[in-house]
Amino acid sequence: MPKILIVEDDTTFNQMLLQFLKRNNYEATPTFSVKEALEQLNTSTFDIILSDLRLPDQDGLTLLSILNEQHNTTPFVLMTAYADVKTAVKAMKTGAADYISKPFVPEEALLVLQKIITSDKKPPVIPKKEIQTTIKSEFYWGKGIASIKLKKHIDLVAPTPLSVLITGENGTGKEVAAKTIHQKSNRDKAPFVAVDCGAIPKDIAGSEFFGHIKGSFTGAINDKIGCFEAASGGTLFLDEIGNLSYENQVLLLRAIQERKIKPIGSNKEIEIDIRLICATNEDLKTAVSNGNFREDLYHRINEFSISIPSLRDRKEDIEAFAYLFLEKASNQLNKSVDTITKEALQALLQYSWPGNLRELQNYIKRATLLSSNEGIAVSDLPEEITSVNENNIDLGLRDEAEKKAILDALAMTNGNKSRAAEILGISRKTMYNKITQYDL
Repeated sequence: MPKILIVEDDTTFNQMLLQFLKRNNYEATPTFSVKEALEQLNTSTFDIILSDLRLPDQDGLTLLSILNEQHNTTPFVLMTAYADVKTAVKAMKTGAADYISKPFVPEEALLVLQKIITSDKKPPVIPKKEIQTTIKSEFYWGKGIASIKLKKHIDLVAPTPLSVLITGENGTGKEVAAKTIHQKSNRDKAPFVAVDCGAIPKDIAGSEFFGHIKGSFTGAINDKIGCFEAASGGTLFLDEIGNLSYENQVLLLRAIQERKIKPIGSNKEIEIDIRLICATNEDLKTAVSNGNFREDLYHRINEFSISIPSLRDRKEDIEAFAYLFLEKASNQLNKSVDTITKEALQALLQYSWPGNLRELQNYIKRATLLSSNEGIAVSDLPEEITSVNENNIDLGLRDEAEKKAILDALAMTNGNKSRAAEILGISRKTMYNKITQYDL
């Protein structure tokens, strides 16, 4: 039974954690300060340390620093307020294995703990010189319910040989998801080849897929290796596969079925060994029904499907993504911008984000460039975002929009009113008043 050290000064919450962990087959030891935690660690060993940020004697980050100095590699999980994203990022850079948001979400906590317990070895403390490289090479998936579900599906399918169909709107990160599946698979040392099917002219798709030999057609001045052969042993990612013509769908289906290709102009067949991942922002089921996409090809590429949620359905992660993009933009632009004002964050949360993560990243980069102070203010954001305010909505529409926002937040948090209030940027009392007002 895994052993967990709890470091939490709130007696009620400490006991709640203790009982929750026991019910889920963890052995837990409660402590209420950094001093008590260190005393326990001097006499006992634990599989995970679960620590609150704010403690009576010192804070959780200080405890983590002490453990680093002592070369104690016990996985450290920080519990911190949901809105305190910067502290969580700092903890991860300092060597924390993960963090859990407050208000406490049981499903999230169990996923975090299970991920650490089932890993082959405990995550080491990252040397300072490697921190920057590590942070830049990782993709942040988010801590909201929709994001946790997405990451769980990626972790589940990555080690398998199944073909994956990734769906989602433009800008949601479909290629990032495909790369992550490749990196977590047993093909991670082999090539990852990405092809934008929407950018391939209809007449040369065969050459792009399978290659050609010199002189096989006008313009073929050299031999060319196609993407199937280039990805052999690794992963082939076909983005926007719904844009392929019907004729090229036939070529693709034959190659997938036979696992052999023949370069244009060649009589020699080449065996291929690839893992296929496809992506689309279209509804391929409807395309199949309309006769625009082959049903047999659809089933071949869709052995497992992953749907990436839009950013408007992941509003509880917007602040975290914004700070992630802010750090990246500040480094790229050589600026020292490291905060976003409360008013600017509220504007980001109210915007609908039709361009999803790509749009958020672009706007944060623009705001970083425009910022004259250390923080991004509302005045640094584009008009598309700042024009979405109450002055542009009449009273009836405003009430409907507010009601929908509350319902969306409650749905995202499985009815957790405190967490929904944090997402909306209102107090818990205001949340309860609004629920009563709209009879929700």
